[in-house]
Amino acid sequence: MYGMESSCLDLALEGERLCKAGDYRAGVSFLESAIQVGTEDLQILSAIYSQLGNAYFHLQEYNKALEYHRHDLTLTRTIGDELGEAKASGNLGNTLKLLGRYNEAVVCCQRHLDITRAVYDKVGQARALYNFGNVYHAKGKGICWSGAEPGEFPEEARLALRNAAQYYEANLSLVKELGDRAAQGRTYGNLGNTYYLLGDFETAVAAHEKRLLIAKEFGDKSAERRAHCNLGNAHIFLSQFEVAAGHYKRTLQLARLLKDKAVEAQACYSLGNTYTLLQDYERAIDYHLKHLVIAQDLNDRVGEGRAYWSLGNAHTALGNHEQAMYFAEKHLEIAKETGDKSGEVTARMNLSDLRLVVGLKSNPNIHSNIFRNTNTNSSGLPVSHQGFLNLSGVKTPARRTVSTEDLEISPCPDKNPAGNSPVPPDWEGEVFPKSSKTDTIKASTKLFLFHRLRSKKHKNNKLSPKGQHENSTEPSAPELNRPESPMVLLDI
Repeated sequence: MYGMESSCLDLALEGERLCKAGDYRAGVSFLESAIQVGTEDLQILSAIYSQLGNAYFHLQEYNKALEYHRHDLTLTRTIGDELGEAKASGNLGNTLKLLGRYNEAVVCCQRHLDITRAVYDKVGQARALYNFGNVYHAKGKGICWSGAEPGEFPEEARLALRNAAQYYEANLSLVKELGDRAAQGRTYGNLGNTYYLLGDFETAVAAHEKRLLIAKEFGDKSAERRAHCNLGNAHIFLSQFEVAAGHYKRTLQLARLLKDKAVEAQACYSLGNTYTLLQDYERAIDYHLKHLVIAQDLNDRVGEGRAYWSLGNAHTALGNHEQAMYFAEKHLEIAKETGDKSGEVTARMNLSDLRLVVGLKSNPNIHSNIFRNTNTNSSGLPVSHQGFLNLSGVKTPARRTVSTEDLEISPCPDKNPAGNSPVPPDWEGEVFPKSSKTDTIKASTKLFLFHRLRSKKHKNNKLSPKGQHENSTEPSAPELNRPESPMVLLDI
């Protein structure tokens, strides 16, 4: 019997070591072998179930994670281990959240909170409140209207986001009392994102400023970059474009320092759109070209599409209609190639308007049928753009669900102190250009109508942060409890 117990424990310890080292697949193999060998020590079995649940969570096999966390919950209840039950409930809640089963997740979070309160476990209580906030944040984002701006979501989404804010505030009070600065930083980041989605941009800025301060205290460049990005997004909505540009420039510097090409591309894109809002079109073109080159290096077709779209708009604003036609053609080419129907419609209308403009400029008396001529190629393209002639096209940046950066990552899952949860992608916000004030030819302004730009006091500014790599529902939330480290797109 002793040999069996010893063998099971050895296998489990090796599985735990591998998981801590980040090799979850190998860790799972050892942990499952430990279960096969078996043990009569139910505390050890509970720990193995918990480790397996966390490992499958990191492997993003959430249904398997759910299975093992349920086993752990059943076992801890059977042996009367209240703290173990609290931890199992928390892990189960995190997993259900990722599966979009928010109501069930809330029940688990409540059990986690109830037990930790009953035994005066303030650290566990803070973790439960944080998880609660994450569940409501994910629920709120999950039911947002596609294409809606922050502050304009359905009431059900706003209610969930207000609940998230309340739980984050409660968590903040506790982690301040506990003196846990790292946890305060994570909560400030998530609180900022929640207020941003609720349309309270000034409160969002205040939270992200505090998040930035704590990131600098810890020398956490990744968190610092996320904070700058989120501050840029919020300042766009406050019509403080110069301030936003400063934050996006710092985002760009940090992305380069971290050697994160995808985030570097996103920062260039945000800067291009910010300078379009400032009507500094030459600088906007410079940043959009930088974005285009990186998007091509990464083979990011969606990114290329946004770049062509934006370059066409900036050139139109400057009256460079031939160059604008070139970029609109590239936009159309990729929209067709990728089956992006709405992008194709937009690109065709843009090209129609541009052909009208170019035709009028070259010969005001020409017959209107000339505008149906499809032989536009890149006739007016200057030498400086010739290098782009072989680029493949784009997918329109049409409408994307609003998203902030990813949720801050919470402390690691229980019973796996060194584990990391899967790193979700970054959800940087993106701003769309405002209408051109060059009123030379009315038709050209139609190119900007698709942005549906507007803002307070008619400043015509809008942010349409990108989602999943165009969809902002799932991974934008933090995963499990884990130490802050790399990231998912979006402090979130």
